[in-house]
Amino acid sequence: VAALWALGLLVPFAATFGMAEALDNVAHAILLEYIPFVAMLFALFTIAGGICFRGALAGTPAVNTGLLALGASLASVMGTTGAAMLLIRPLLTANESRRHKVHSVVFFILLVGNVGGALSPLGDPPLFIGFLKGIDFFWTTRALAMPTLFLVVALLAVFFVLDWALYRREPEGAGAPSDTSPLSIEGVPNFLLLAGVIAAVLLSGVWRPGIAFAIAGAQVELQDALRSLALLLLGGASLALTPAAVREHNQFHWAPIVE
Repeated sequence: VAALWALGLLVPFAATFGMAEALDNVAHAILLEYIPFVAMLFALFTIAGGICFRGALAGTPAVNTGLLALGASLASVMGTTGAAMLLIRPLLTANESRRHKVHSVVFFILLVGNVGGALSPLGDPPLFIGFLKGIDFFWTTRALAMPTLFLVVALLAVFFVLDWALYRREPEGAGAPSDTSPLSIEGVPNFLLLAGVIAAVLLSGVWRPGIAFAIAGAQVELQDALRSLALLLLGGASLALTPAAVREHNQFHWAPIVE
């Protein structure tokens, strides 16, 4: 399907403006947009997949609402994909003994996978593409802070009321934690790598040495090339530093990146 849409643009474009111009635009899209985006997504996905929560969490309305609020807060820092990877498993584990839990995943998608990522280019792909086009890193933070806060608070309030009503229908003991071990976080070095991702993206937005390389007709700025390289290295460092048991616990795999 994606190939058909691409050909639907490229074939008439090449017929109208020539094959050379079409290839230049393809190179521009791949080198200046696609590769930088995939590099950032790889780094956030890999680093977030190296952090896991262990221990007892009860699937109560208060705990569930707290997890959703935490995810919405982290989504603009580690990306909606990263925040979702980090918190979806604790949410599912906390509610595995409850009969009514599908709504938790629906609100998780809304809050963590969508609304929460609106405050920085790290949060959502369209915002990162805007950043690559020259939009200030903190523009979305300034412009969307209040609308995002309103949506998050409203959705959390609706969720809490709904979850509380459904929780009252559960049999006694529903939502009790299946794991009695104390709460802990593993893969802590990945938080430092996450800070490195933020630093690399921020630096590429303020440091402009004026050096560029012509590759297949596209002008690749030095700061952009170094940012993508740094993101790939940070993701690789996460793979090297994170114990295999952490990724096994998170059931980490590459299917989302492949998709």
